[in-house]
Amino acid sequence: MRIYLIAVLLAASLLVIGQQKEVPQAVMQQVYEQVKTPYKYGLVIAPDSSRMADCPSVFPQGKWWYMTYIIFDGKGYETWLARSRNLLDWKTRGRILSYSDTTGTDWDMYQKAGYTALQDHRWGGSYKLRKFAGQYWMSYIGGKDKGYEAGALSIGIAHTTGKVTSAHEWQRVAQPVLSATDKDVRWWENKKLYKSSIIWDEAKTTGHPFVMYYNANGDTSDNKPQWRWFERIGMAVSDDMVHWQRFGIEPVVYHKLGLTGDGVIQKIGDVWVMFYFGAFWEGRKDAFNRFACSYDLVNWTDWNGDDLIHPSEPYDAKFAHKSFVVKYKGRVYHYYCAVDKNDRRGIAVAVSQDMGKSKVAFTSAK
Repeated sequence: MRIYLIAVLLAASLLVIGQQKEVPQAVMQQVYEQVKTPYKYGLVIAPDSSRMADCPSVFPQGKWWYMTYIIFDGKGYETWLARSRNLLDWKTRGRILSYSDTTGTDWDMYQKAGYTALQDHRWGGSYKLRKFAGQYWMSYIGGKDKGYEAGALSIGIAHTTGKVTSAHEWQRVAQPVLSATDKDVRWWENKKLYKSSIIWDEAKTTGHPFVMYYNANGDTSDNKPQWRWFERIGMAVSDDMVHWQRFGIEPVVYHKLGLTGDGVIQKIGDVWVMFYFGAFWEGRKDAFNRFACSYDLVNWTDWNGDDLIHPSEPYDAKFAHKSFVVKYKGRVYHYYCAVDKNDRRGIAVAVSQDMGKSKVAFTSAK
């Protein structure tokens, strides 16, 4: 009888945990203590002032670490690849998503801003990219118009059977998988779609193995046109990485004012953690990195403590935002986009231990 009662109580406890939607701030504090990176190492990728680097994604392969990131050169976005032995010193390898303006017909010919998908999302895990259907995958912002985030921006999917360690063109699905003109578009995403991040949830928590988080802007439900540029994070799901359907109606992470975007997911124990950036919230004029937590991938609790990263150095004096976080050999590396007061934009890193200071600096165009 005693064993039976214990089993019943245990099952009841697990049921309560499974139904719990809000993550206690005490748990959030424990997450913060694990992920915080108080030591800014500095810039690791800093193109000359004629170009801007943004949105890092980091993964290992063999003895090397690799980073995909995007470059804006005045015309549009392309996706590039870099390599490092130690997560601090990076060398560019070349492009993996390039302009395709030879025919003038591609929906994404001048905008291809890519982000790796299906990465091992376990905190302190391998961080390796995983294959599905024999291929590696990434999602990307696509658009046909020249300029900085110009024109209609949609979400595309690219894949490759080649080596992710080499700079080669990934194959793109012919049409966007999500756009602001889809029939099922929601009120908060009917203008532009931005960065996306895709995880492989083998437990099918949402009923589907592939879950995408992406930010977008759109008309507001309360008819305040001045809020139309605000970005919010919502969800989509897929069974095959090519066909996507929107999940839910409302955004899952957002704030009353300003931008909330570029969510990247990891899992610490039984808690899902979304690293994301905020900008121009009430009383703030900067951009900074935050996090939220969830037990079910759908209901997210926002951290109410200190920023993970915010402007504090000359190279990130204006914005310090757009996270990608890696824990390797007991050390946490928090990569982010750093923007100085002259709007020069590069990739910087902060670390959980003092690693000294980077010698990389912004330079003028030659």
